[in-house]
Amino acid sequence: MTVVERREIALVDLLDRLLAGGVVITGDITLRIADVDLVRIDLNALISSVNAQVPAPWESWEGMNP
Repeated sequence: MTVVERREIALVDLLDRLLAGGVVITGDITLRIADVDLVRIDLNALISSVNAQVPAPWESWEGMNP
């Protein structure tokens, strides 16, 4: 018999751990009526936190504001 340790973790802590490493979301959505494809959406997204060690991929927002 194996003993499994049970730990409770808050949702905020779980999201923090996931975003620290990054999460990739992929999926396909197709809107179909009467066997005719009307709309197809392919989703590829990378969700990650941004900090000093991992800077944002775009330039600073400071120069963009009038």
